[in-house]
Amino acid sequence: MITKLKHHYLLSVSTAVIVIILWFAFTWNGQISSLIIPSPQKVWATFLDLLQNGYKGYTLWQHLWATLQRLFIAYFWAVVVGIPLGLLSGYSPRVKAIFEPVITFLRPLPPLGYYTIIILWMGTGNFSKIILLFLGAFAPIYVSCAAGVSRVRGDYISRAQTLGANKFQVFAHVIFPASLPDVFVGLRNAMSVAYATSVAAEMVAAGSGIGWMVLDASEYLRSDVVFVGIIIMGITGILLDAILLFLERKLVFWEGKA
Repeated sequence: MITKLKHHYLLSVSTAVIVIILWFAFTWNGQISSLIIPSPQKVWATFLDLLQNGYKGYTLWQHLWATLQRLFIAYFWAVVVGIPLGLLSGYSPRVKAIFEPVITFLRPLPPLGYYTIIILWMGTGNFSKIILLFLGAFAPIYVSCAAGVSRVRGDYISRAQTLGANKFQVFAHVIFPASLPDVFVGLRNAMSVAYATSVAAEMVAAGSGIGWMVLDASEYLRSDVVFVGIIIMGITGILLDAILLFLERKLVFWEGKA
C-alpha cells in the first residue's frame, strides 16, 4: 500500500515537473509574447514584487486573506446548518419533505446566476458575497448528508434496536458514524464550489481579493500578475482540499468506511 502511494506521489511530482519544463521551453528566448504566456522567471519576479509592494493598495496576503475570510465565514455556516439539516432530512421523511423541494430547486442553479439578485437586495459588500458562498456550499453538504443517512444498512439499525438502543442512541452511534464518509464527500465538494464561487464573485463586484486582483490585472494586460494569482488560487485550493482529506482520514479511519 505504501509503495503504491509513493508511486502515485512520484507520478504527480513528475507531471508537475514536466509542466514546468514545458513552460520554460515555450517561453525561452521570447518565442511566445510575454503578454500571452509570461516566463517562469517573470512570474517569480512578479510574485516577489507583489510580496514586497502589494497590488493596488493591498499586500498580496491581504488580497488572499480577503478571499479566504469570506470563504471561511460562509463555509462555517454552511457546515453548521447543512450537516444537521441534511442528517435530519435523511432520517426523517417529514423534514425531508419540507426542505427537499427548495434544495432541489437551488442545487442545479449556478451561484453566480442569482448573484445579481443578491447584490440588488444586499449591495456589493462582503455580506452579499458570504450569502452567495453559503448558498453555494450548503447544497452539496445537505445532499451528501441526506444520502449518507439513506444508505445506512438497515440491519445495523435493527441490531442496535434489538440491543435496546433508543432513537437518539441509534442516530448518534450507528447512523452518524456510518454517514461520515458521505458527509466528508459533501464537505470537500462544498469547499470546491464555495472557493470557485468566491473567486468568481470577486471578479463581478469587489475591491480586494485574489479574484479581483486577477481581473484587474487582466484589464491592464498584466499577464504576469494574472499568472501569479492563478497559481496562488490553485495552490490554495489544493491545500484546502488536502486539509479536509487529512481530517477525513483521521476521523473516518475504519476499513471499508461503510
